[in-house]
Amino acid sequence: MKETRKYQILNFLIASVWFINGVFCKVFNLVPRHQEIVGRILGNEHAKLFTLWIGIFETSMGVWILTKLFSKLNAFVQILIVSFMNILEFILVPDLLLWGRANAFFALIFILLIFYNEFGLNKKMVLKH
Repeated sequence: MKETRKYQILNFLIASVWFINGVFCKVFNLVPRHQEIVGRILGNEHAKLFTLWIGIFETSMGVWILTKLFSKLNAFVQILIVSFMNILEFILVPDLLLWGRANAFFALIFILLIFYNEFGLNKKMVLKH
């Protein structure tokens, strides 16, 4: 498979992760555990509102990914957000995570995928043109 096609598929999959977590898990609150996590970390008083805003930002990240504007900055921001979020959850709320502290492993895989897609595949595409 050509690098361009791999990049497009991975870009869509990465954006899908942000959309699904943003829209379905947080905005529509179909996975209440996300609001529990936010409540435990930021306080229960405004957990619903904070979760909604986090969902909107995650959805916006998915849109940004699909636009491919400032894609290297986007990848960097994604890596920072996923790292920070998972470190916080690993320390503060491991009991609420789907796989407990093992979630950090899946976050690392996601980070490596983002890095490979932008700084590996996309770099190869730029060099060929």
